[in-house]
Amino acid sequence: MAARLEPVKNSAGQNEGGIYRRHVKSCPRSGRCDCSYVVVWRHRGKQHKATYRTLTDARRAKGRRDAGERHPAGRATFGDYFERWIDSYSGRTSRGFTDTSRALYRLALERHAVPRWSRWRLGDVEPADVRTLYAELREDGASTATLKRLRAALSALFATAVEDRVIQWNPVQGVRIPPAPAGELEEGERAKALTRAELALLLAAIPAEWRLFFELLAHTGLRISEAIGLKWCHLDLGTRPRVMVREQFCEGERRRLKSKHARRDVPLSPGMAERLRQLRRDHYRGDNAPVFTTMSGTELSRPNLASRVLKPAAKAVGLTVDGSEGQVAWVSFHTFRHTCASLLFAEGRNPKQVQEWLGHAESGFTIRTYVHLLDEGVGDADFLDLAVRPAGAARGNTGATPGEARLAAAVHDDPLDSALACGISEQPQRAVTPG
Repeated sequence: MAARLEPVKNSAGQNEGGIYRRHVKSCPRSGRCDCSYVVVWRHRGKQHKATYRTLTDARRAKGRRDAGERHPAGRATFGDYFERWIDSYSGRTSRGFTDTSRALYRLALERHAVPRWSRWRLGDVEPADVRTLYAELREDGASTATLKRLRAALSALFATAVEDRVIQWNPVQGVRIPPAPAGELEEGERAKALTRAELALLLAAIPAEWRLFFELLAHTGLRISEAIGLKWCHLDLGTRPRVMVREQFCEGERRRLKSKHARRDVPLSPGMAERLRQLRRDHYRGDNAPVFTTMSGTELSRPNLASRVLKPAAKAVGLTVDGSEGQVAWVSFHTFRHTCASLLFAEGRNPKQVQEWLGHAESGFTIRTYVHLLDEGVGDADFLDLAVRPAGAARGNTGATPGEARLAAAVHDDPLDSALACGISEQPQRAVTPG
């Protein structure tokens, strides 16, 4: 049973003021003891107390109180705070928070965090506890995507608690997800693109009714959610044909784009524009109708498209790796995006142009993601005959190749149109066109 609080005196024999010692009943109160220290303060007319193990900790806490921190430490448990937070959370950006994301956050937390920390005080969760949770889930076979979704949900919950002054800091910050076991592909791992020969084989193996969709992915580098979300009003098939990327279709609903940088216009080659005109002639159902649809006219299902069309075609032409259940296709929808980037780089586009084409936030990310797709070594010096010469000098036999001449001329052109003119509009090999 605890005794009453006794004021703590400083070296001058004066009371510390607000710091007390709580001696247990059995304490002799002579010499050093392990009894705790208590800081007492008032907030909104009520007295509050906080216990500390050492005098140093108590003095630091009192210093924070004296500096203006008056709000008492939160007593809410993780489970209680989660129940209040999940229904009211509105996101941390101007983009808001969708019901689909709320459902994913709820599922991640209810499945992995609530069972462990439900009765813990929110402030008792420390970085070591978060690290242990990640490690245990990884050992149980959780994927990197699962762990990242959990981290996002936890970080949002604790960040809101900091704003509410229920806790002082976010324990999720700085805690890294354990590396994936051998054999699992990490998000952000080196982007793997199809060669022109592999692309031609894959397109030929895809059923004719779906081939145009996948050709468009390789031409434009659209994210799969952006391609599925295309409406006819997003296509300009006039004299300067282009795709106007304005929204996406993800998790069964139309959403705003991933970021402001994702809003972009991607030019179309003459051949692609003509095939889209033919599709519009045969299947147009209004400006707000999807360009590519199911038999009933609704938006495509990403999982169905992958399992019924893409994966079987990739396996049929040998684009596979060894998996736990035999040979599995390594090609994904994002592979077409990587392939588009590789074609652009191969035809001389610079990182800034590729960044704008793909809708990346910064060219630095583009370089880090695709640097391994660039030619290795210093290359040849033929182009210098054309680039370095006195004004008015005769051209003569400079040794410049047609590709270099195109690149020199493209400097003054629109970066997106010139990229198409330098390779994307040309089929990588003879590919079967849609029937």
